[in-house]
Amino acid sequence: MDIDWAALGSVFGVSLVVTVALVGLFTLGIVGLSKHEAATSGASAATGGNAVAARAGAYLCFALCAAAVAYGIYLIVA
Repeated sequence: MDIDWAALGSVFGVSLVVTVALVGLFTLGIVGLSKHEAATSGASAATGGNAVAARAGAYLCFALCAAAVAYGIYLIVA
């Protein structure tokens, strides 16, 4: 049995980078929703436009996360 260490290291590196990026993107979505909640509750000095932008950005982050997961499932199944 021969292990291709270069390929194993490459898979590990790509997996690590994609995982960190996906978690970071999801975190940005949660931060955007929390800023939206703070802006609509009046706890922040943000205007209504900032609340809408925060919610839209959060939904975009969640959509990108869902697209990345769907692409990963597509790669596994196909």
